[in-house]
Amino acid sequence: MLIVLSVGGSILAKDLDPKHFTAYASALKELAHKHQIVVVTGGGVAARNYIDVARGVGANEVVCDFIGIDITRLNAQLLIAALGSTAYPEPPTTYKEAESALASGKIVVMGGVIPGQTTDAVSAILAEYLNADMMVIATSVDGVYSSDPREDPQAKKFDIMTAKELVGIVISTEMKAGSKSPVDPLASKIIERCNIDTIIMDGTDPQDVLEVVLQEAVKTEKVTGVRLGTRIIG
Repeated sequence: MLIVLSVGGSILAKDLDPKHFTAYASALKELAHKHQIVVVTGGGVAARNYIDVARGVGANEVVCDFIGIDITRLNAQLLIAALGSTAYPEPPTTYKEAESALASGKIVVMGGVIPGQTTDAVSAILAEYLNADMMVIATSVDGVYSSDPREDPQAKKFDIMTAKELVGIVISTEMKAGSKSPVDPLASKIIERCNIDTIIMDGTDPQDVLEVVLQEAVKTEKVTGVRLGTRIIG
C-alpha cells in the first residue's frame, strides 16, 4: 500500500523534544517494511510563533505562509535525521519532486509546498496526485466532532462520516470564532474530490498510528469505525 501520512507539528515537534521524532521514526520504519510511506510534517507552535512575529513587523500573509513552510521543512529534516538511511535525504519541495523521491524506495518526508495550503491540504493533494491507497491525518484530537469539543461539551464524535459530511462540519466549525476543526476546509474539499480512504485520528502516540495502519492494510471490510479516530468514506 501507498500511504500518505500527515503529522501535525503540534504532536511531532511538541516542545522540540527529540523523543517525539525518534518515536515516530521507529513506527515509520516498521511500516516501511511492507508499505510505501510519504509523510507531510506540520509546523506546530514554532511556526505559529514565527508567523506571529512576522505579522508584528508588518509582513503580509504570503510572506507569513513562506515562513510557516520553512518551519514545516525544518521539522521534516529533523524527522529525516531520525529515520537515517531509511529516509530520502532531502524534503521534496513540490509534488513532482515527491513522486520522484518515492521511486527511491525510501520513506519520503516533506513539509509545506506553496502559500495558501496547510500541510493537511498538501497531504490530500499529494494523496490524489500519487494515487495513494490511504491517507491518515494524525492530529491532537481523536477524530471529527460535530463542533469543537474544546468549546462545546455536548460535541458528538463521529466514528464514520462521508467526505461531504466532513466538508459541512469543517465549514460550520471554522466559521465560529475561536473554534477549530481537525482539518481545514481546503483539505476536506480535496478529500471529497478524490474520494480517498481517509482516517483522522489522535496521533499523539505513533504506535497508535502504526497499529491503525497495519490493521487497515489487512481489512476487507471498510465500513466500521476506527479506534482513536474517524473514518471518512465516499
